[in-house]
Amino acid sequence: MAAATSTEIHRHKVKVLRSEEDLALALAKYTADLAHKFIKEKGVFTVVLSGGYLVSSLRKLVQPPFSGTIDWSKWYVFWVDERVPIHPNNVYAINDALTAERAAEDYEARISHLVSTNIVPLSKTTGFPKFDLMLLGMGPDGHVAALFPGHPIMHERRRWVTFIRNAPKPPPHRITFTFPVINSAAHIAMVVTGLGEINAVKAVLGGGGSHGPDNILPAQMVSPEEEITWFLDKEAASTCLGVEQNNDQYAECPKDCPCCCIVM
Repeated sequence: MAAATSTEIHRHKVKVLRSEEDLALALAKYTADLAHKFIKEKGVFTVVLSGGYLVSSLRKLVQPPFSGTIDWSKWYVFWVDERVPIHPNNVYAINDALTAERAAEDYEARISHLVSTNIVPLSKTTGFPKFDLMLLGMGPDGHVAALFPGHPIMHERRRWVTFIRNAPKPPPHRITFTFPVINSAAHIAMVVTGLGEINAVKAVLGGGGSHGPDNILPAQMVSPEEEITWFLDKEAASTCLGVEQNNDQYAECPKDCPCCCIVM
Protein backbone atom coordinates (compact mmCIF):
# COMPACT_ATOMS: atom_id res chain seq x y z
CA MET A 1 0.00 0.00 0.00
CA ALA A 2 2.83 2.43 0.85
CA ALA A 3 4.49 1.90 -2.54
CA ALA A 4 1.22 2.44 -4.42
CA THR A 5 0.54 5.66 -2.52
CA SER A 6 4.04 6.88 -3.23
CA THR A 7 3.64 6.21 -6.93
CA GLU A 8 0.33 8.05 -7.08
CA ILE A 9 1.60 11.14 -5.27
CA HIS A 10 5.14 11.44 -6.57
CA ARG A 11 6.26 10.89 -10.15
CA HIS A 12 9.78 9.53 -10.35
CA LYS A 13 12.02 11.66 -12.53
CA VAL A 14 14.69 9.38 -14.00
CA LYS A 15 17.88 10.54 -15.69
CA VAL A 16 19.64 7.79 -17.66
CA LEU A 17 23.26 8.61 -18.47
CA ARG A 18 25.46 6.95 -21.08
CA SER A 19 28.36 6.39 -18.70
CA GLU A 20 29.34 6.74 -15.04
CA GLU A 21 31.39 9.82 -15.99
CA ASP A 22 28.30 11.47 -17.49
CA LEU A 23 26.32 10.48 -14.39
CA ALA A 24 28.88 12.16 -12.11
CA LEU A 25 28.63 15.38 -14.14
CA ALA A 26 24.82 15.37 -14.08
CA LEU A 27 24.74 14.64 -10.35
CA ALA A 28 27.20 17.47 -9.64
CA LYS A 29 25.09 19.96 -11.59
CA TYR A 30 21.88 18.79 -9.91
CA THR A 31 23.43 19.11 -6.44
CA ALA A 32 25.11 22.45 -7.14
CA ASP A 33 21.88 23.92 -8.55
CA LEU A 34 19.92 22.87 -5.45
CA ALA A 35 22.65 24.26 -3.20
CA HIS A 36 22.46 27.65 -4.93
CA LYS A 37 18.65 27.58 -4.69
CA PHE A 38 18.45 26.85 -0.97
CA ILE A 39 21.35 29.14 0.00
CA LYS A 40 19.64 31.99 -1.83
CA GLU A 41 16.30 31.20 -0.16
CA LYS A 42 17.39 30.55 3.43
CA GLY A 43 21.13 31.02 3.76
CA VAL A 44 22.15 27.37 4.24
CA PHE A 45 22.07 24.06 2.40
CA THR A 46 21.53 20.82 4.34
CA VAL A 47 22.53 17.65 2.52
CA VAL A 48 22.56 14.04 3.67
CA LEU A 49 24.90 11.49 2.06
CA SER A 50 25.11 7.73 2.05
CA GLY A 51 28.46 6.02 1.62
CA GLY A 52 29.72 3.47 -0.87
CA TYR A 53 30.04 4.42 -4.53
CA LEU A 54 27.84 7.49 -4.08
CA VAL A 55 30.70 9.50 -2.58
CA SER A 56 32.81 8.81 -5.67
CA SER A 57 29.91 9.84 -7.90
CA LEU A 58 30.00 13.30 -6.27
CA ARG A 59 33.67 13.88 -7.14
CA LYS A 60 32.86 16.46 -9.84
CA LEU A 61 31.62 18.90 -7.19
CA VAL A 62 35.23 19.60 -6.17
CA GLN A 63 36.36 20.09 -9.76
CA PRO A 64 35.83 23.02 -12.17
CA PRO A 65 33.41 24.46 -13.07
CA PHE A 66 31.49 23.58 -9.91
CA SER A 67 34.25 23.99 -7.32
CA GLY A 68 34.62 27.72 -7.99
CA THR A 69 30.91 28.50 -7.68
CA ILE A 70 29.96 26.64 -4.49
CA ASP A 71 29.91 28.41 -1.12
CA TRP A 72 30.99 25.46 1.03
CA SER A 73 30.71 27.54 4.22
CA LYS A 74 26.92 27.43 3.87
CA TRP A 75 26.76 23.63 3.52
CA TYR A 76 25.74 21.38 6.43
CA VAL A 77 26.58 17.77 5.62
CA PHE A 78 25.20 14.67 7.37
CA TRP A 79 25.52 10.92 6.91
CA VAL A 80 22.40 8.82 6.48
CA ASP A 81 23.96 5.62 7.80
CA GLU A 82 27.70 5.31 7.28
CA ARG A 83 30.47 5.73 9.84
CA VAL A 84 32.92 7.99 8.01
CA PRO A 85 35.84 9.59 9.95
CA ILE A 86 35.66 13.23 8.80
CA HIS A 87 35.56 16.24 11.09
CA PRO A 88 35.61 19.63 9.30
CA ASN A 89 33.20 22.34 10.40
CA ASN A 90 29.60 21.83 9.34
CA VAL A 91 30.16 18.15 8.57
CA TYR A 92 28.32 16.06 11.11
CA ALA A 93 30.11 12.76 11.31
CA ILE A 94 28.72 9.85 13.30
CA ASN A 95 30.66 9.13 16.51
CA ASP A 96 32.12 5.71 15.78
CA ALA A 97 33.71 5.53 19.23
CA LEU A 98 30.27 4.76 20.68
CA THR A 99 28.14 1.64 20.49
CA ALA A 100 25.55 1.64 17.71
CA GLU A 101 22.76 2.39 20.18
CA ARG A 102 24.61 5.28 21.82
CA ALA A 103 25.80 6.60 18.45
CA ALA A 104 22.18 6.75 17.23
CA GLU A 105 21.12 8.64 20.37
CA ASP A 106 24.06 11.03 20.05
CA TYR A 107 23.40 11.75 16.36
CA GLU A 108 19.72 12.40 16.99
CA ALA A 109 20.60 14.78 19.82
CA ARG A 110 22.99 16.71 17.59
CA ILE A 111 20.36 17.05 14.87
CA SER A 112 17.85 18.14 17.52
CA HIS A 113 20.23 20.98 18.46
CA LEU A 114 20.34 22.12 14.82
CA VAL A 115 16.54 22.03 14.73
CA SER A 116 16.43 24.25 17.82
CA THR A 117 18.77 26.75 16.14
CA ASN A 118 16.75 26.72 12.87
CA ILE A 119 19.55 25.27 10.75
CA VAL A 120 17.36 22.25 10.05
CA PRO A 121 13.62 23.01 10.06
CA LEU A 122 10.88 20.59 10.97
CA SER A 123 8.55 19.51 8.20
CA LYS A 124 5.16 21.18 8.54
CA THR A 125 3.62 17.98 7.19
CA THR A 126 5.35 15.30 9.28
CA GLY A 127 6.99 17.09 12.20
CA PHE A 128 10.31 15.40 11.42
CA PRO A 129 13.56 17.17 10.40
CA LYS A 130 13.41 18.38 6.81
CA PHE A 131 16.74 18.28 4.98
CA ASP A 132 17.09 20.03 1.64
CA LEU A 133 18.59 17.05 -0.20
CA MET A 134 19.28 13.39 0.52
CA LEU A 135 21.65 11.57 -1.81
CA LEU A 136 21.00 7.85 -1.53
CA GLY A 137 22.35 4.69 -3.09
CA MET A 138 20.56 1.35 -3.27
CA GLY A 139 21.77 -2.20 -2.72
CA PRO A 140 21.01 -5.26 -4.88
CA ASP A 141 18.35 -6.26 -2.33
CA GLY A 142 16.68 -2.85 -2.59
CA HIS A 143 17.97 -1.57 0.75
CA VAL A 144 18.62 2.13 1.32
CA ALA A 145 20.65 3.61 4.16
CA ALA A 146 20.77 0.74 6.70
CA LEU A 147 17.11 -0.14 6.13
CA PHE A 148 17.04 -3.73 4.89
CA PRO A 149 14.14 -5.75 3.47
CA GLY A 150 12.05 -7.44 6.14
CA HIS A 151 13.84 -5.80 9.07
CA PRO A 152 11.61 -4.27 11.78
CA ILE A 153 13.38 -0.89 11.68
CA MET A 154 11.85 -0.34 8.23
CA HIS A 155 8.67 0.45 10.15
CA GLU A 156 10.15 2.67 12.88
CA ARG A 157 7.87 5.71 13.08
CA ARG A 158 9.01 7.56 16.22
CA ARG A 159 12.81 7.87 16.20
CA TRP A 160 14.78 10.15 13.89
CA VAL A 161 17.88 7.94 14.05
CA THR A 162 17.96 4.29 15.03
CA PHE A 163 20.43 1.40 15.11
CA ILE A 164 20.78 -2.14 13.87
CA ARG A 165 22.91 -4.86 15.45
CA ASN A 166 22.34 -7.68 12.95
CA ALA A 167 22.65 -6.12 9.51
CA PRO A 168 22.63 -8.76 6.75
CA LYS A 169 25.81 -7.25 5.24
CA PRO A 170 28.96 -5.98 6.97
CA PRO A 171 29.33 -4.15 9.23
CA PRO A 172 26.64 -5.82 11.39
CA HIS A 173 26.32 -2.82 13.75
CA ARG A 174 25.04 0.32 12.04
CA ILE A 175 22.99 3.43 12.64
CA THR A 176 20.54 4.90 10.17
CA PHE A 177 18.03 7.64 9.56
CA THR A 178 14.49 6.31 9.71
CA PHE A 179 11.97 6.53 6.88
CA PRO A 180 10.00 9.40 8.47
CA VAL A 181 13.18 11.52 8.29
CA ILE A 182 14.20 10.30 4.84
CA ASN A 183 10.75 10.99 3.44
CA SER A 184 10.56 14.42 5.05
CA ALA A 185 13.41 15.62 2.81
CA ALA A 186 12.55 18.21 0.20
CA HIS A 187 14.48 16.39 -2.53
CA ILE A 188 15.96 12.91 -2.83
CA ALA A 189 18.43 11.73 -5.46
CA MET A 190 18.73 7.96 -5.90
CA VAL A 191 22.04 7.07 -7.57
CA VAL A 192 22.56 3.60 -9.05
CA THR A 193 25.30 2.42 -11.39
CA GLY A 194 26.25 -0.92 -12.90
CA LEU A 195 24.48 -4.24 -13.24
CA GLY A 196 24.36 -5.27 -9.58
CA GLU A 197 21.08 -3.53 -8.79
CA ILE A 198 19.15 -3.99 -12.06
CA ASN A 199 16.50 -6.25 -10.50
CA ALA A 200 15.90 -3.81 -7.68
CA VAL A 201 15.68 -0.90 -10.16
CA LYS A 202 13.09 -2.84 -12.14
CA ALA A 203 11.11 -3.60 -8.98
CA VAL A 204 10.91 0.08 -8.05
CA LEU A 205 10.58 1.75 -11.45
CA GLY A 206 9.30 -0.97 -13.72
CA GLY A 207 6.71 -2.68 -11.56
CA GLY A 208 8.71 -5.89 -11.36
CA GLY A 209 8.75 -6.33 -7.61
CA SER A 210 6.76 -8.46 -5.20
CA HIS A 211 3.46 -7.03 -4.02
CA GLY A 212 2.06 -6.79 -0.52
CA PRO A 213 3.31 -5.00 2.62
CA ASP A 214 5.41 -7.97 3.72
CA ASN A 215 7.41 -8.04 0.48
CA ILE A 216 7.98 -4.35 -0.15
CA LEU A 217 11.54 -3.23 -0.81
CA PRO A 218 12.92 -0.36 1.25
CA ALA A 219 13.64 1.60 -1.96
CA GLN A 220 9.92 1.39 -2.80
CA MET A 221 9.16 3.24 0.45
CA VAL A 222 11.26 6.28 -0.48
CA SER A 223 8.84 9.16 -1.04
CA PRO A 224 10.13 12.70 -0.36
CA GLU A 225 7.89 15.69 0.22
CA GLU A 226 8.74 17.37 -3.09
CA GLU A 227 10.71 15.39 -5.66
CA ILE A 228 12.70 12.20 -6.21
CA THR A 229 15.19 12.03 -9.07
CA TRP A 230 16.94 8.84 -10.11
CA PHE A 231 20.41 8.98 -11.66
CA LEU A 232 21.11 5.72 -13.51
CA ASP A 233 23.78 4.70 -15.96
CA LYS A 234 22.59 2.66 -18.91
CA GLU A 235 23.57 -0.66 -17.28
CA ALA A 236 21.49 0.04 -14.17
CA ALA A 237 18.55 1.15 -16.35
CA SER A 238 18.76 -1.68 -18.88
CA THR A 239 16.11 -3.96 -17.39
CA CYS A 240 13.73 -1.14 -16.43
CA LEU A 241 13.85 0.42 -19.88
CA GLY A 242 14.11 -2.84 -21.83
CA VAL A 243 17.52 -2.03 -23.29
CA GLU A 244 20.39 -4.35 -24.10
CA GLN A 245 23.60 -3.39 -22.31
CA ASN A 246 25.54 -2.73 -25.52
CA ASN A 247 22.74 -0.99 -27.36
CA ASP A 248 22.80 2.82 -27.44
CA GLN A 249 19.18 2.98 -28.60
CA TYR A 250 16.85 3.22 -25.63
CA ALA A 251 13.37 1.80 -25.65
CA GLU A 252 10.60 3.84 -24.12
CA CYS A 253 9.49 3.17 -20.57
CA PRO A 254 6.79 0.56 -20.03
CA LYS A 255 3.32 2.13 -20.04
CA ASP A 256 2.85 1.35 -16.35
CA CYS A 257 6.25 2.74 -15.34
CA PRO A 258 5.67 5.50 -12.74
CA CYS A 259 8.67 7.52 -13.87
CA CYS A 260 9.46 10.37 -16.20
CA CYS A 261 12.56 9.11 -18.00
CA ILE A 262 15.11 11.45 -19.54
CA VAL A 263 17.89 9.80 -21.52
CA MET A 264 21.04 11.92 -21.59
